[in-house]
Amino acid sequence: MSRYAGIDSGSWTTKAVVIDDDGRVLGTAVTRSGADLAVAAGRVYTGALTTAGLAPGDVSAVWATGFGRHTVTFAHGSRTELDCHGRGVAFYVAGPVVVVDIGGQDAKVIRLDASGQRIGHRMNRKCAAGTGSFLDEIALRLGVDTGDLDQLAAQSGEALELSSFCTVFAGTELLALIRTGKQPADLAMAAYRSLVKRVQAMDVFQGTLVATGGVVAYHPRVVALLQKALGSEVIVPPHPQEMGAFGAALAARDGAVSVGPDGGGRGDR
Repeated sequence: MSRYAGIDSGSWTTKAVVIDDDGRVLGTAVTRSGADLAVAAGRVYTGALTTAGLAPGDVSAVWATGFGRHTVTFAHGSRTELDCHGRGVAFYVAGPVVVVDIGGQDAKVIRLDASGQRIGHRMNRKCAAGTGSFLDEIALRLGVDTGDLDQLAAQSGEALELSSFCTVFAGTELLALIRTGKQPADLAMAAYRSLVKRVQAMDVFQGTLVATGGVVAYHPRVVALLQKALGSEVIVPPHPQEMGAFGAALAARDGAVSVGPDGGGRGDR
């Protein structure tokens, strides 16, 4: 049986996934991208291979995606983030679906039709308010680890709102609330509500909604708040943080047949 790998070189984290012919995940790894994207890609690929119990020679093809995909020098090809996230979600959830991917530095909405073909998308690159870096900033101001933010918000007893969509202004607003004696748990929950509002503002959400990304993986409260705000179920597929890398691995397996409106064939689409 052949094995394939995908590398998602993001601006915040780099992810790797190794799969078999049937798309079963054999190994995954995640690391901070840092300033040297090539080193991060090599490190995370080694980690995924180790988890899978494989050597580089056991893998038939490696494809890359993400912000730094062209720095993955050992990859045999590359695909865009939109292609790979859509491809990965379509493997698990039948279309039509709307994919919301909330990463460390950007958020995106991807629309797939009934056959899993991408028919549209929206990106949020200009503001960090709807991304993981916003939560990192809030956690820093509250003096807690970002990973503890969800547990802290669970203790909230007072509904507070951060009215600003801008991370800088929201931080200033947060400081003003801290000066008035507001509790950290309530402020953490307010940050989650603010992030969800920013995501809601990106598009009109109808039909089946699937959430992916590192924020979804480590902050389940975001999913719960999004479900409440939209009044419908939000599906979280397996390994949501590694979905882009998983899609890249599927592209390697499938020879990178196009799943979007940007053309067919091999190469960087």
